[in-house]
Amino acid sequence: MGVKGLRVLWLSNVVLPNVAKHLHKPVPSCGGWLVGASEELKSQIDMQLAVLFPLVKEANILNGIADGITYYGFPQRILDPTKYNSELETLFKSILKEWNPDVIHIWGTEFPHTLAMVNACKNLGLQEKVIISIQGLCSVIARHYFTNLPQNIIKRHTFRDLLFQDSIYQQKYKFEKRGEYEKKALSQVSHVIGRTTWDKACTRQINPLLKYHHCNETLRNSFYKHSWELANCEKHSIFISQVYYPIKGLHSMLEALALIIKNYPDAKLYIADDDMLKMDTLKARLKKTSFEKYVREQIKHYKLHDKIFFTGDLDEMQMCQKFLNANVFVCPSFIENSPNSLGEAMILGVPCVASDVGGISDMLKHKEEGFVYQADAPYMLAYYVSEIFAHEDMALLFSKNARNHALQTHNRKENMKNLVDIYRNEFEFI
Repeated sequence: MGVKGLRVLWLSNVVLPNVAKHLHKPVPSCGGWLVGASEELKSQIDMQLAVLFPLVKEANILNGIADGITYYGFPQRILDPTKYNSELETLFKSILKEWNPDVIHIWGTEFPHTLAMVNACKNLGLQEKVIISIQGLCSVIARHYFTNLPQNIIKRHTFRDLLFQDSIYQQKYKFEKRGEYEKKALSQVSHVIGRTTWDKACTRQINPLLKYHHCNETLRNSFYKHSWELANCEKHSIFISQVYYPIKGLHSMLEALALIIKNYPDAKLYIADDDMLKMDTLKARLKKTSFEKYVREQIKHYKLHDKIFFTGDLDEMQMCQKFLNANVFVCPSFIENSPNSLGEAMILGVPCVASDVGGISDMLKHKEEGFVYQADAPYMLAYYVSEIFAHEDMALLFSKNARNHALQTHNRKENMKNLVDIYRNEFEFI
């Protein structure tokens, strides 16, 4: 059987944008790596691809073909992030029998549907055809969930937290529960795909017998078509993304911003998320989480109200433009593997400052391509951002070096060749 005959089934956490449009569903702003990989797979090789994903507000599975891709959307109602659901396993078995894949590629371990698929494959004798791509690792993320948070903030609740049992403490517990399913899934498979020293170390510690395959991710199309220019950016502006959870480090960024504005009073922080400060209705006030409440308190304490701008949810082109407008991109997370936001900033050439956690140091070389700082030291984050503001020659050097590195890391043809080689070498003759 040649490569052309391979039937590949992907299980992902999100619906592909082209499938979402076909189904008249909202297009997700996350999952950019899937977009790039699926488009490259279709354009470069005649391979049959099916994707399986959760769908909101659906009672039954949806099945069809969109833009040349077979899709299966299963009801999200049966996807509890902290509980295993045998109904999913039964559903996956029926899809496996129908599609009869040569490769079952699971993107991520963050939800119990990964374990459900692994168990379904094992039940049908297909476990040797399974490969899991590591995105984040919940079992490790949970250990860092409270970093730089005061104890009184960790323990308190808002109305919304009580209603949904989702306080900061309970969020950490949910990551721990998801981590248990994650470990069970990884302990039963033979193959994983990763891209950093961090995910290789962590998966090997969970299952020493895993065969680790290195394959970088392809980014969204728009980010290959544009490049950052110092003359066109908004001077002394900072851009960050994905800040809703404490592990993303917004509270650390705010502490750093308070130091930055002492020397750069015109500095601004743009945040790619919903407005945490919006309190214009009773409903808006009741929906606030403990972390959002803490963020508001920090902004008030440091007098940052006129420095913070929430952009709301951004589509691909809007996100790309926000990167290009920024003087500096910051990734202040307390744990990451290889965040695509950092990859997108680097490939555009936006000067970057990132916390030295997880796989960040594999992506960004300190003092050559940007700055990497100690995650629990916001004063160092402030120092490095200010250094880029102060030295335009440094910003331009970082921009050039980071872009060159990212163009290699996220090279479409090379990444697709690596992925297809993994499929062919490990699964073609099973």
